[in-house]
Amino acid sequence: MPKYISLLFLFIFLMSCKTASKLQQSPTPTEPYRPAYHFTPPAHWMNDPNGMVYYEGEYHLFYQYYPEGDKWGPMHWGHAVSRDLVRWEHLPIALYPDSLGLIFSGSAVVDWKNTSGFGQNGKPPLVAIFTQHDMAKEKAGATDFQVQSIAYSNDKGRTWTKYKHNPVLPNPGKPDFRDPKVIWHEATQKWVMVLAEKDHVNFYNSPDLKTWTQTGIFGRVFGSHAGVWECPDLFPIKVEGRTDVKWVLTQSINPGGPNGGSATQYFVGDFDGKKFILDPVFQHAMGKFKADPKQGTPELERAVWLDYGRDNYAGVTFSDIPASDGRRIAIGWMSNWDYAQDVPTKPWRSAMTIPRQFFLKNMPEGYRLFSRPVKEMETLRKKQFAIPPRTFKGAWDLTTESGIAPGSMELDLSISLPPGAIFDIELSNDAGNRYLISYDAALKQFSSDRTQAGKSDFSAKFAAKPHLAPRQVDEEAVRLHLYFDRASCELFADGGATVLTDIFFPNGDFTHWKLIGRNYNVVLNAGTAWALSK
Repeated sequence: MPKYISLLFLFIFLMSCKTASKLQQSPTPTEPYRPAYHFTPPAHWMNDPNGMVYYEGEYHLFYQYYPEGDKWGPMHWGHAVSRDLVRWEHLPIALYPDSLGLIFSGSAVVDWKNTSGFGQNGKPPLVAIFTQHDMAKEKAGATDFQVQSIAYSNDKGRTWTKYKHNPVLPNPGKPDFRDPKVIWHEATQKWVMVLAEKDHVNFYNSPDLKTWTQTGIFGRVFGSHAGVWECPDLFPIKVEGRTDVKWVLTQSINPGGPNGGSATQYFVGDFDGKKFILDPVFQHAMGKFKADPKQGTPELERAVWLDYGRDNYAGVTFSDIPASDGRRIAIGWMSNWDYAQDVPTKPWRSAMTIPRQFFLKNMPEGYRLFSRPVKEMETLRKKQFAIPPRTFKGAWDLTTESGIAPGSMELDLSISLPPGAIFDIELSNDAGNRYLISYDAALKQFSSDRTQAGKSDFSAKFAAKPHLAPRQVDEEAVRLHLYFDRASCELFADGGATVLTDIFFPNGDFTHWKLIGRNYNVVLNAGTAWALSK
């Protein structure tokens, strides 16, 4: 360990000499898959978004980062800031590993009341709460190798000081004990931490962010347990069209997603500052209990998923967005642990999803979380093409008519189709690659098909079959709102009721796009396409 620490400090010194803040990179010919408007690191490995917090006009995005390679390695917290959620400035690494371990996922808050005592000159500190992972202890067979630590900043997050009495939450002997999300609970005047602990979450309270007491537990008999629970989030949100407030608990799981690999499920209920109580209607709609012979406990047959695509994981929401704004905004990691370390991108790996605003609606089957692109995404719109309403069957090639290349495009469509019809949006290139987003009216099902979209030999799990997502609303017109960005597609269907995020790697940019009606006539009620750039 001493040798590791000395090498680490040398690396820190070298990095501090050469690292300077700079704007988010744009695509280049030598980086064919770097997106035009999604957040990516300048180079090297990135995964979970961390510590997302808003303070004095800046959105802070920290993230899991390995600055020495393009595969997972000793984790740091990378750092970027934005004033509009779509244009990001890279800042120097915020947190480095130390003798307590690597810097795993966590959260950050503004300590407005200075409960921690870290504030200076009458200004509140930013406080980061994160898991530290001791690799040496894990390799030695210990079970308490993950602990929770804190650090604080008095200069708007530019530099950080670790608390001298870390860890603030020692490990009671659990190998999965990580990813703290911390919020201020106004009604009880306490800090609340929700922490992932293998197959459930535990809740903790603190008056000062330094001392923590366990208050509740949730999840052992609810939701999917097909993988390890990770990266929880907890937040209140108003029910759309009503005045009452419910609480949402999001919970990422790996593996066990609806289309394979990692994904995020969520729960809706009530929270009293200590315990989360699942809403009874939401619980009833989730599915029937079944016995799990391995656990000896009941488990629900299915979960409620935030995103049905393969590539939205570990997403969390921003802390401290002002009440005058009032939005609940999330960003996720746009990849999947099934193949994240093998995707064909260099010298960087991974991107974040576009920022999404959450809405809670009371549906016939219970409360459901809708996701929609934040309004700031509209500032990326450049050339606009109004697609004329039309009834059609077969392929309608809009490449030349629109004058918009699909590689960096937003598309908003309203369609109507009879029960036996299938509607496709096809992106293609001269290399013979094609990507399809489809809606099957008979099955009431969306699909994302990247099986012919380009490179896939890096993983047998990447393009084995199309990814499916059920339609969540019963309306005549189907609305498809899509964002394409060179190597990704994000579908927000029916106002965000169904979300599907997928990445792909064509052998050359997609340059052609068509609307296709199969089996029967399809009616395009309205449609708009925009070319997007920063």
